[in-house]
Amino acid sequence: MAIQEKDFVELTYTGTLTETGQVFDTTDKNIAEEHHLHSKNAQYGPVTICIGQGQMLKGLEAELIGKELGEYTIKLPTEKAFGKKNAKLVVMIPTSKFTAQKIKPVPGLQVNIDGAVGTIKMVSGGRTIVDFNHPLAGKDVTYKVNVTRLLTDDKEKTEAVLQGFFGLDVTVEKKDDKFHVTFPQAIPEQLHKVLKEKVKELAGTDIQIEENKGLNKTETPKE
Repeated sequence: MAIQEKDFVELTYTGTLTETGQVFDTTDKNIAEEHHLHSKNAQYGPVTICIGQGQMLKGLEAELIGKELGEYTIKLPTEKAFGKKNAKLVVMIPTSKFTAQKIKPVPGLQVNIDGAVGTIKMVSGGRTIVDFNHPLAGKDVTYKVNVTRLLTDDKEKTEAVLQGFFGLDVTVEKKDDKFHVTFPQAIPEQLHKVLKEKVKELAGTDIQIEENKGLNKTETPKE
């Protein structure tokens, strides 16, 4: 069955720079360790995405539409990968702004300036040049992708939306015509509607958000 937009698929992948073959991203722990990309906080192994929803590069997801399960090598030009470099995103910032925050600016250091992440390119005198382009902007990339499964189970798709889009660990049980969802932490009431609408849109299911009875509550002191 060919993959369509909004299908949920399970896959593994490794991304490399087309020109040099340098690995910059992978779901394979061994490859990550071999190329010094391993992080103890990262989770390796197959990932589940909803096609066309921007969980990976849009250009990559678009290339998967119409394909069957299996292995593919997909080459993405700059404009379909991380975009072309924008000269306006390379800016000069007074070095004093860093030293005031007890940061020693050195080339290669990633910094967060007013919510934007950039990489220091040069430090000269009292000026620091910071590039706010994506580190891979201007690069052609190649992905080796293995699409292993097309999810059809409503419970799995519901879990995939809640975990993939919101990063929430959940317990999902089907009761009657709804999926009852329990979270390990309290979820703000105003988020309930957002979760329900997103699950309905992508998974086509209705959810009922349950209170986690195991959560500690503030008790009124007894007199």
